[in-house]
Amino acid sequence: MSAFAYLGPASTAEAIAALAAHGDAAHLLAGGTAVVPLLKQGLIQPSIVIGLGGLDALRAVAIDGDTLEVGALTSLRDVERHPLVRAHAPALAAAVARVATIRIRNQATIGGNLVHADPAQDPPPMLLAHDASVVLASERGTRTVELADFFVDVFETAIEPDEILTAIRVPRPATAARFAYEKFLPRTVDDYATVSVAVRLDLDADGAVADARIALGNAGPIPFRAVEAEAILRGTTPSSGAFEGAAAAAADASDPVDDVRGSRTYKQAMVRLWTARALARAIGAGPR
Repeated sequence: MSAFAYLGPASTAEAIAALAAHGDAAHLLAGGTAVVPLLKQGLIQPSIVIGLGGLDALRAVAIDGDTLEVGALTSLRDVERHPLVRAHAPALAAAVARVATIRIRNQATIGGNLVHADPAQDPPPMLLAHDASVVLASERGTRTVELADFFVDVFETAIEPDEILTAIRVPRPATAARFAYEKFLPRTVDDYATVSVAVRLDLDADGAVADARIALGNAGPIPFRAVEAEAILRGTTPSSGAFEGAAAAAADASDPVDDVRGSRTYKQAMVRLWTARALARAIGAGPR
């Protein structure tokens, strides 16, 4: 990799100041599972790397009213195991537990995962299903961005060059919310999914779908919600027919690329199949 200077700020304020001072010449380093391979391949060549490993304040997990706040430097393994995450958003903990291997989850951070903006990552679809948002901080102050608006393109987000992602905020789901996460892995558990689907069904007192979320991974340039598919489900009674209609709409909304994991047509068929399966599993009718 090319030579660079390394800075290890002792506080979030110091990290923000360093990023503001060095601008485009600097690159942030959290867990390193994404950045280090990019450095080794020469795909990024910063003259300054700002290591965030010393910022323990960004590893805090807390409840703020009805919202779970997870510090950006929290490892995926800690997200998976933390009692507050398991109590507040158990479906998120379960989805994160399916990321690659324990070795990767011990190193990778939740904030770094989101900023990397790889459309094949596991956490974004489930966070989208939870209506999560991210907190971005700079010398200009802080702002909150809905995760649905955060991803812009492959490896591109709405974060500004002088901003650091400091936390992820996850609203408490409704009591009657049902979640499921499915992904198709034709190879090994540490490979990226061919497609992935996170679903959420909010049921009313009569068992009908009051609201729905269907979020897709590796089905386009960014993780995204299939809003047309969600609309099909609202007001319906959960059924295989309703699920098949929503799954077909999700496939139509997908825009995958041809690659080693399959053709565009094949992946769209997988979106349809796994969306229907995820919806069935969310209400307890799918295979275990």
